[in-house]
Amino acid sequence: MVVARRPLLTATAAATLLAALWFVPSANATDEPAGAPGAQSGPAATAGDSAAGPRLADTGTGIDTTPYLIGGVAFLGIGAAFVSHSARRAHALSA
Repeated sequence: MVVARRPLLTATAAATLLAALWFVPSANATDEPAGAPGAQSGPAATAGDSAAGPRLADTGTGIDTTPYLIGGVAFLGIGAAFVSHSARRAHALSA
């Protein structure tokens, strides 16, 4: 039985990516604290804070996102180069 390698490689790469993304943690804002029911794990809530509703987790100050931006742009450029190369190659083969 002859198996085409390119679709098999693509499926393997997609499955690997999905498996890796499965383990990425997520942060959800909830009304309930993470500890025991009725226990406050953060700073004491004041009367003004309770009317505001659920709050997102405090991630700190001064997070530098430059490496993520550079990495994202680099991967976007590499992906665009692969698509362009494939399009040129397919056009050259059909001509």
